[in-house]
Amino acid sequence: MTELARAAVPESDDIARRRYLESTGSRRFVRFWRDFIRRRPLGTAGAVLIILMLFTAAFADRIAPYDPVEIRFADLLQPPSFVHLLGTDPFGRDVFSRIVFGSRTALAVGFSASFVGCTLGLVLGVVGAYFGGRVDQLIQRLMDVLLSFPLIVIAIAVVAALGTGEDKIANVIAAITVPIIPRVARVVRSSALSVVNMPYIEATRAVGSGAVRIMFRHVAPNVFAPYLIMLTAFLGQAILLEASLSFLGLGVFEPTPSWGLMLRGAGMQFLEQAPWIAIAPGVAISLAVFGFNLFGDSLRDADQPGGVRVQSVRGFAPRCLGSEVADGLDQPLVVIVAVCAAATLGRWTPPQC
Repeated sequence: MTELARAAVPESDDIARRRYLESTGSRRFVRFWRDFIRRRPLGTAGAVLIILMLFTAAFADRIAPYDPVEIRFADLLQPPSFVHLLGTDPFGRDVFSRIVFGSRTALAVGFSASFVGCTLGLVLGVVGAYFGGRVDQLIQRLMDVLLSFPLIVIAIAVVAALGTGEDKIANVIAAITVPIIPRVARVVRSSALSVVNMPYIEATRAVGSGAVRIMFRHVAPNVFAPYLIMLTAFLGQAILLEASLSFLGLGVFEPTPSWGLMLRGAGMQFLEQAPWIAIAPGVAISLAVFGFNLFGDSLRDADQPGGVRVQSVRGFAPRCLGSEVADGLDQPLVVIVAVCAAATLGRWTPPQC
């Protein structure tokens, strides 16, 4: 290597370091999302679906052409048309308007449950990693008990114990929150274990800082990246859980617009006569879960670009679509399509509700 080349290498390093130090936080933020959009098109597609859902929920009053709870006996079971884009239900209510307003219910319950569950999981994970010993063992054994049951089973048990009703939507949020806590606590704890052994944590103890200050001022900010990723990923699961509970009659109640509630009752009773009643909310649930899963998985890959990713195979996802699509696809759309196809072919008779 010539002397000119040797001089160019440190000079280029200095220029790169100077540019990084001179760049503001807003510039780094813009640079991150510009690279994210360019390198992760599937994650960008998921972000577009999320933004579309947020926009629909925010401007539901202007987007929906009809009142979602107004009953019109003259428009019972109208097929999709220019007047009613997605048809009407047995009460003459516009299905498109109920889908639009149902996004508010899905986001309100999903975001509340995901935020509370992930925050409690963050606290338990950091506390267990910092104190260790019996405290960590006690927290982890409690998490093991909760992890031994599927999400939907714990949610059903919690909402059945707390009770259901028109004014008890907080119980639905609590039921969805509980199964999220142990899954986030495990991930946060694994990241926090490497942080608590850092030299600067020992230095903070040496200057007399208390445990609470160390945990939430120095440890928690360094595990905030996996927390945000889990928060985004579990938003889709929370929406799916809310729809499942509403479908089982344990979630929100009529006349509140809810995607899961639209599948229940009339959606099954009139599946062969008016399949649009069940197909529309099924597609909405699938797109919402699909978008949040794609975006969450892409954020995880962007946060750990060189890490080894453990792929969890989901039953209906073909491998040729890639790992992000495989993780994003979920069962509601496939189930709805299969049920509608079976009902249309006459191989299965929908139950009378």
